[in-house]
Amino acid sequence: MNKLKIAVQKSGRLHDDSMKILKEIGISIDNGKDQLKASARNFPLEVFYLRNGDIPQYLRDGVVDAAIIGENVLFEKGEDIKINERLGFSKCRVSIAVPKSSKINSLKELAGKRIATSYPNTVNSFLEKEKIKANLHIINGSVEIAPNIGLADGVCDIVSSGSTLFKNGLKEIQVLLKSEAVLASSPKISNENKLLIEKIQFRLKSVLRGRENKYVLLNAPNEKIDAITKILPGMNSPTILPLAKEGWSSLHSVINKNDFWNVIDELKANGAEGILVCPIENMVL
Repeated sequence: MNKLKIAVQKSGRLHDDSMKILKEIGISIDNGKDQLKASARNFPLEVFYLRNGDIPQYLRDGVVDAAIIGENVLFEKGEDIKINERLGFSKCRVSIAVPKSSKINSLKELAGKRIATSYPNTVNSFLEKEKIKANLHIINGSVEIAPNIGLADGVCDIVSSGSTLFKNGLKEIQVLLKSEAVLASSPKISNENKLLIEKIQFRLKSVLRGRENKYVLLNAPNEKIDAITKILPGMNSPTILPLAKEGWSSLHSVINKNDFWNVIDELKANGAEGILVCPIENMVL
């Protein structure tokens, strides 16, 4: 049987999150220590553990069929690569920062200055749009130290929490783009493997929907049901079941996590009691 070859980052947070979601979609990987390739036990799939920056070329050449990769890497090295699904984890941003002591407070003030970065294509593209000319100094790793050793006036790098900038005495002055993990596919992927990608996407969507929602069960007097059902969004409408206690019913529904606490407050105010909240492992629509 033909196998789908999927690349993931060799190590780091994106690697850990990628392996976690593969497990959540029911794919078990036989992964020994320091392996560069591993097979799934229960799905026609092989995982290749690669350097993040090398993955776009592997996709372009058809060495791998798909990848879980940071969107920022595709923007820098693989704008021609198709994104199949946004995965919502490993979020970060690509930003320009300068020393806290610097008088530079805007991107325009970096005109004619030196910017150290591992993302020259991203920076050049943004500067061209803004009609700003600056001198780029390309560095692979430890970009944040460049201003402190007199190598650059500012830096452009990925930022997650901002702690690395803080430790190196830098302040963020411009976000160039926001990024998250994505499922991407090779332009040379076979039709047979496109079907496998579609199966993986279907599973991913069910897991991602589950992460975005919570399952809610509550009890309410029957005279309050109309008011409560107007509050509960549900997928179509809440499930309503009679309780042994006369005049009472149990309502079951799904609430988006972003609206969760506001909805809970409204439910309580309208007579809901015994509210139970459960995580959703998968949500198949």
